[in-house]
Amino acid sequence: MKLNHSFFYTMREDAKDEDSRSGNLLVRAGMIKKTSSGIYMIMPMGKRVLAKIENIVREEMDRSGAQELLMPAMILEDVYEKSGRREAFGSNMFALKDRYQKNYVLGPTHEELFAVAASMKGKSYKDFPYNLYQIQTKYRDETRPRYGLIRVREFIMKDAYSFDVDLEGLDVSYQKMYEAYCNSFNRMDIRYKIVKADTGAMGGLLSEEFQAITNIGEDIVVGCEHCDFSSNLEITEVVETNEDSAEEMKPYEMVETPNAKTIEEVAAFFDRQVSDFVKTLVYRVDGKTVAFMLRGDRELNETKALKLLGANEMEMADFAEVERVTHARVGFAGPIGIDCPVIMDREITHMRNFIVGANKSDHHYVNVNINDFEPEKIGDIAQVHDGDRCPICGGKLKFEHGIEVGNLFKLGTKYATTMGLQYLDKNNQLQPVVMGSYGIGLERCMAAIVEQHNDEHGIIWPLSVAPYAVSIVIVSMKDELQKEMAEKLYQELESSGIEVLLDDRDERVGVKFKDMELIGIPYRVTVGRGISEGKVEFVERVSGEKQEVSLQECVDLLKKIILQ
Repeated sequence: MKLNHSFFYTMREDAKDEDSRSGNLLVRAGMIKKTSSGIYMIMPMGKRVLAKIENIVREEMDRSGAQELLMPAMILEDVYEKSGRREAFGSNMFALKDRYQKNYVLGPTHEELFAVAASMKGKSYKDFPYNLYQIQTKYRDETRPRYGLIRVREFIMKDAYSFDVDLEGLDVSYQKMYEAYCNSFNRMDIRYKIVKADTGAMGGLLSEEFQAITNIGEDIVVGCEHCDFSSNLEITEVVETNEDSAEEMKPYEMVETPNAKTIEEVAAFFDRQVSDFVKTLVYRVDGKTVAFMLRGDRELNETKALKLLGANEMEMADFAEVERVTHARVGFAGPIGIDCPVIMDREITHMRNFIVGANKSDHHYVNVNINDFEPEKIGDIAQVHDGDRCPICGGKLKFEHGIEVGNLFKLGTKYATTMGLQYLDKNNQLQPVVMGSYGIGLERCMAAIVEQHNDEHGIIWPLSVAPYAVSIVIVSMKDELQKEMAEKLYQELESSGIEVLLDDRDERVGVKFKDMELIGIPYRVTVGRGISEGKVEFVERVSGEKQEVSLQECVDLLKKIILQ
């Protein structure tokens, strides 16, 4: 492509409303443009990158034996009600009505429709296995879109679904997708970790995520300093010490604690550690009020809490509700006498003589033990901390930020059962089909690559996804020889099958260099004064290494790097 008279622009200043390195660079490079919160245009240069990512994913999916189709984005709401997921998605699902007042939604994911499609073929056990996939736009009404393309409301996703007659077959299909994903992300040059994850609204038997390791990211990837343990923060177990306190249990008593409401203030008042305090947090869970008890230095893991209760949604209770169940001002909740069910973190079972709120303003109980109240449930509901014990080897855990670029789910028979997807087995008996689900976020891949591949000058695209492999920069548009030889080089590279960009704009050469660095073209050829002696400058974007070579040497070098 020739830049003169083409749609090409860049920005010198940082984008004011972007909160990630990738979002800022992609906007400045003229590859994306925000139209509203969580919704972006993909501009021509960015579309080329996205197409490269899409082609890699499609090639690996086709190589695995999967077949591509395309599902509608607008779906009858009844479909999700039938599977029981309409309530689970809640307000995250865009809803609308047609002119006949029928309820539709914009598809956030397509398990249900793929089950419907599969019913067209899956009549006998002999019809299995097979895998169907699509590359299509999804819609989710995110509460807080952020990090550029990482958390958005409209996004392109590759979602695939495998269909088998038993769990053994699912294991085989799952492994094929696992390998296809590794191949895809390796080809994109994404550094990733594969972590166990929560199955969430998808449900099923197993979930694994491909997390691109970055300095930012909404996910925390938990690893171990001593073994290969890797997990998402949402599901990482807090390992119990299995050591009960040797302290003798004392009778609890109420103590007035004026001006001590926060955990830190209470700990200071009693001259005790924060870990000696047990906090009680009041939540609304699926419309009901529930209190959660945690050690003072822990945070509630909402994913674990929802799973323990078999619930869908939870949020902190408002002040009025807290005061209703505690009969006190906010800040003095405790398990003794509270008017709602109590869920206790299992770490507390090993504690003795701890401090809790007394459900009375400006008062706390001291020397409380677990026989002084009756929790409805006990389980692991605490958030793991950096430095906690590894659940595999006992070593220290460490945290890294990650961007979830892909996920794998063993769904089992969940959707087949709700959607009536069955087959006749060898004994002529009806059985539910066993499904797997596999997703890749294409724009997330784009953002993850930029997060991992950039410097102070801009993006550094890996060759496999770069919008163009080579840029040719003409130093002076007034020099006829420079223009002539640059055009000759451009034509020769193009005819060889190399994607090349010719910067023939009437701009200062410094501007051209900065633009090529910003948009991340892997190789740059500068045609300047040296062309009178048949020489050009060859620059590698990653290393910044420069060398002067002849035109023919330049062509041979690029063919060797790019085409072989």
